[in-house]
Amino acid sequence: MGTVVAVTQQDGPAPPPNLTEHRTTTKEKGHFCMAHCTCGWRGPARRARSLARSDAEKHAGPA
Repeated sequence: MGTVVAVTQQDGPAPPPNLTEHRTTTKEKGHFCMAHCTCGWRGPARRARSLARSDAEKHAGPA
């Protein structure tokens, strides 16, 4: 048999690209607007779109 010189190990599969960044959107349902993120996070239902956008910005963190 041959000799193994180096073996690299992985801790597991890399997460899908959309889970490494927080990409947020807002969605409207009736009179309410909610922020959603690709990581699965959802903000509270808001009547003001500006508050939903603010929730999304806070969740995504600094750009």
